[in-house]
Amino acid sequence: MGLNTWIRNHATHKATDQTLGSSYSFLFGPASSGRAVTERSAMQMTAVYSCVWILAEAIGGLPLHVYRVRADGGKEKALDHPLYRLLHDEPNP
Repeated sequence: MGLNTWIRNHATHKATDQTLGSSYSFLFGPASSGRAVTERSAMQMTAVYSCVWILAEAIGGLPLHVYRVRADGGKEKALDHPLYRLLHDEPNP
């Protein structure tokens, strides 16, 4: 066995899906086509990928505040907290 053959045999790794479908199949049931739809196979569809991208961008644009619990049980923004500027002002510098 040559070096190229040994590398080819050991370097090729066929990805296997251990889940046999989506982890959400208990909620939505199996696909009507009979094929297992996983998160990975769904993300290969342009429409699904675009929807996930739009949602992620929208959620990523929401303001994030750090709060401090007050003595009376309420909450207030902790503007002086060391993480406030990082999380609120510059989440993705």
